[in-house]
Amino acid sequence: MTYLYTVKEMRVIEERALSGLPCGALMQQAGKAAAELALRLLPACHKNTTVLILAGPGNNGGDALEMAVHLAARSIQVTILQPNNPQTEESRLAQKRALNSRIQWEDILSIPTLAARHWDLIVDGMFGIGLKKPLQGNWHQMAAITHTAPCPVMALDVPSGLDADTGNIHGENSIAVKATDTLTFLGNKPGLYTGMGRDYAGQVHLAQLNTDKNSFPPTNCQLNHPALFAAMLQQRQHNSHKGTYGRVAILGGAIGMHGAPVLAARAALYSGAGLVYAVYPEKAPSYDSVQPEIMFRTAQAFDFSSAVSVAGPGLGMSETSRHLLKQVIASPQPLVLDADALNLLACETALKQTLKKRELPAILTPHPLEAARLLNTTTQAIQADRLGAAKELAHQFHAVAILKGSGTIIADSKGKTAVNPTGGPALATPGSGDVLAGICGAFMAQGWPAWEVALASVWLHGKAADE
Repeated sequence: MTYLYTVKEMRVIEERALSGLPCGALMQQAGKAAAELALRLLPACHKNTTVLILAGPGNNGGDALEMAVHLAARSIQVTILQPNNPQTEESRLAQKRALNSRIQWEDILSIPTLAARHWDLIVDGMFGIGLKKPLQGNWHQMAAITHTAPCPVMALDVPSGLDADTGNIHGENSIAVKATDTLTFLGNKPGLYTGMGRDYAGQVHLAQLNTDKNSFPPTNCQLNHPALFAAMLQQRQHNSHKGTYGRVAILGGAIGMHGAPVLAARAALYSGAGLVYAVYPEKAPSYDSVQPEIMFRTAQAFDFSSAVSVAGPGLGMSETSRHLLKQVIASPQPLVLDADALNLLACETALKQTLKKRELPAILTPHPLEAARLLNTTTQAIQADRLGAAKELAHQFHAVAILKGSGTIIADSKGKTAVNPTGGPALATPGSGDVLAGICGAFMAQGWPAWEVALASVWLHGKAADE
């Protein structure tokens, strides 16, 4: 299992990891680990291989200098661009070692020339997790080199300019290093997997640097993985029938949006639900020619206490829809709320209160705009702290929240969170949210706990899109 640590938690881990070690020892371990990854990214034949290292003045720069020493010892042509002198004792020791190696040093006046040269690898060792402001001046220019480089770009710890907690780029209209690979040290960070992190960190590699497991404080945040829900994936018994695997009712499909419940219903069926109903506020279609097993009903003739409800796909914002949502929330069944169900919920305080008082499991699946409506804020505020927003949604509505987006966040009402690593732009299409809601409903109907339902649904939904 991969735990994710905030910058504040990482400072504690660093302090514990450094305890008892000679000055610079941990940095040397980081440099060695970085060099080993670099060698895997570089051509097998090191003849005439060139590496450009962008080094900052702190310990991140020191890690890069230690890396340079190892690469130079393998006859790789290393060039270092370090505008400022090292500012920590460890990084000064690293610079001393680097100066005694066969390494070429360049100054800031060389930035345009260096940007135009061919490199086999560019390494970002400018700032890592320590930066809390936008990259400016020389640092901005150095980061810009990575955006046009035709070679692999390797970031040490965190791409410089990227917030390790949120995955946002520091400052509006600013810049961060765009890496193909990130070697993160000691512990993994949530910002590498959500927000802009997925686009800027590339493939993430973890080097724990032989740090004792007791150095890591408890954390409530993990990277989603099948190991977290695998216990629920039990082989089905022969002595079972469709009723064994639960009933799911998809409530939605206002005029002009009849397809949304069908998408959710198909997903519920494919995910193992025994009986699936598509329930419409007004006239329902007769059947689905692709998946005729789905049963179609009008809401007036359906008993919502008989099935797990997935409310919202194409539901609309009419008074009839509001009344039906009220019925569903009051029903003695687990519940998944998506799309217009969330928009209706955001508009009515009484519905919010009813949901908060429910004792049965509920899952909310908002995208950032829907989350903003629920929390009475802006989309920008939600995206500025996706982990915090998901936790607040779960807390306010006493539910499991799935905040969709790049690096979907799953949170429960007790503050536990997970960041999902699967999925991508293939999901940026109409109907993908309806499919996710249907998967959630199917697992819920099969008796899974809401937390595992959310983890599995989001991971599998994203994995299907990836493949």
